[in-house]
Amino acid sequence: MNILVWHVHGSWTTSFVHGKHRYLVPVTPDRGPYGLGRARTYPWPDSAVEVTPQQLRRAEVDVVLLQRPEEFDLACEWLGRRVGRDVPAIYVEHNTPKGDVPNTRHPMADRDDLLLTHVTGFNELFWDNGGTRTAVVEHGVVAPAVEWTGELERFAVVINEPVRRWRVTGTDLLPRFAEIAPLDVYGMGVAGLADRLRLPPERLTSHDDVPQHAMHAELARRRAYLHLCRWTSLGLSLIEAMTIGMPVVALAATEAVEAVPPSAGALSTRVDVLLDAARGLVEDPAAARRAGAAARAAARDRYGLERFLADWDRLLEEEVCASR
Repeated sequence: MNILVWHVHGSWTTSFVHGKHRYLVPVTPDRGPYGLGRARTYPWPDSAVEVTPQQLRRAEVDVVLLQRPEEFDLACEWLGRRVGRDVPAIYVEHNTPKGDVPNTRHPMADRDDLLLTHVTGFNELFWDNGGTRTAVVEHGVVAPAVEWTGELERFAVVINEPVRRWRVTGTDLLPRFAEIAPLDVYGMGVAGLADRLRLPPERLTSHDDVPQHAMHAELARRRAYLHLCRWTSLGLSLIEAMTIGMPVVALAATEAVEAVPPSAGALSTRVDVLLDAARGLVEDPAAARRAGAAARAAARDRYGLERFLADWDRLLEEEVCASR
């Protein structure tokens, strides 16, 4: 199939474009949010092709994959076709609902011209989808090319914009873990985080926007991975860390309770329990190794790339065939 899909979430799109189809990725001269084009820090296959809005007017498109509400009108304009009528549409929701949860109404609620697909069962449950048809396709990741060694008695964290998002991403909890072992925080917008948390630089080091392969290599050397998010969808960085074989210390919130088995390290809503577990992983490398092996087995079993792509193939074929 020829699938129109915007480059919005780098890790998710990296997995998606590893399928058997041809992926038309909009690109604009400024490479802005609606024309970012191919990824520059992720390995994408040649089947992901950059297309301009002008080229889309003449392009053969079998299905449109939407990820932001405004993409619906944009796709209609650029294609010159009625999305959801002339060409099938699937809307992918990556995020947990905001606002008056659990009464938050989804922007695509009560529509009959698209399929609303969530990336976690938690998201489908907590969004008010109205009468719109829904499905769930859980995440899948391209397995990182490194394995955990954990020789550094440091904790790894991956968060984008930890200052702006603060309590949402559990940024306020980081100093308590920095008392046990130094933190390495990776992601976008992490520069200056130690100052914002009033931590000395030897207790928290920021690594801003590191290429994925380099980040994975560094994660693998840290003793454990911290996932302290209170209210986010299931981060692919967590699954990637588990796939590497990292033991995990995670808040039991949103979809993490499905993704992280207790044997993978620790999973709790009690921060004191997580602190004790983190301390234990630092003091006992053998226990950390056992927990990491459990994390790797769980992640590769549930979030493998082949399962993810097979689920998407079935969904795409059903939608395209139903429209004919």
